[in-house]
Amino acid sequence: MLPRKPTGKTGQGERKAGRGRAARDRRPRAELVIITGMSGSGKASVLKAFEDLGYYCVDNLPVGLIPQFAELAGQSSEIERTALVVDVREGTQLEALPEIVKSVRRFLPTKMIFLEAADSVLLRRFSETRRPHPLGTNTTVKASLAAERQHLRRIRAMADLVIDTSKFNVHELRSHITERFQKQESGNNILVSCVSFGFKHGVPEDADLVFDVRFLPNPHFVPEFRPLTGRDPKVAKYIRSFPQTKEFISRISKLLVYLLPHYIREGKSYLTISFGCTGGQHRSVMIAEDVSKRLRTAGYRVKVVHRDSPG
Repeated sequence: MLPRKPTGKTGQGERKAGRGRAARDRRPRAELVIITGMSGSGKASVLKAFEDLGYYCVDNLPVGLIPQFAELAGQSSEIERTALVVDVREGTQLEALPEIVKSVRRFLPTKMIFLEAADSVLLRRFSETRRPHPLGTNTTVKASLAAERQHLRRIRAMADLVIDTSKFNVHELRSHITERFQKQESGNNILVSCVSFGFKHGVPEDADLVFDVRFLPNPHFVPEFRPLTGRDPKVAKYIRSFPQTKEFISRISKLLVYLLPHYIREGKSYLTISFGCTGGQHRSVMIAEDVSKRLRTAGYRVKVVHRDSPG
């Protein structure tokens, strides 16, 4: 008997299935980072750095739930990168972590970071924060640290990265993590908000940089422009017709392109740049729009907010 030829319907189904597989193959593989180490070594600061890098972060997830968490992350179409903290707060359950990590690594790319610091540094940090050691208050912090080191020795040995935070302050530690884990293709990993506002309504409270554009000619005094905003092509063309407008946009854009990498190196994950005119309807709106376009061209993620502009 000759083999039956596939019908068009079956072929169509196979093509759809092929497209589905291709789409799944194109989706970036999920990644899990497990942060652990000595109490007082900076795990909370490191987790915050990962959060700013766009990781989905969980603090103190029960060890027994890590496989389920990793499986869900691997199947999610929205969560690409995840990070979680596991430490001695888990008690005896922490002993299962090495085997759990080995099993998770079989189906999900997983890295383990171990943070530590010199005893003298950890003792000083506990003294400054006046917080008890997680192992309890029935013994000294020094004795608890010694017991913790012994307890974590096996976990430290299997870590992909061991970081001694003794000489790092909070900002330096976050910068170190950012440099190591920031995606190469997203070097400009900072969200810039270009905000227009009117000085008569007050300066935005969350502004990092404020530029006053009231030196530019005011379209408010042109009757046909008064009901419009700086997003209207006619109004924007009028404001751009003045040489000081073009020079201001060029100079400010170059300044911001120079400054942003420095903000990124300092660990800043977002920056709010505010442009103000009298009412926040014409000049500041147009400037915010044009500067945002320049920053996007330079490769930055930018959103525009017109706080006091109607519509």
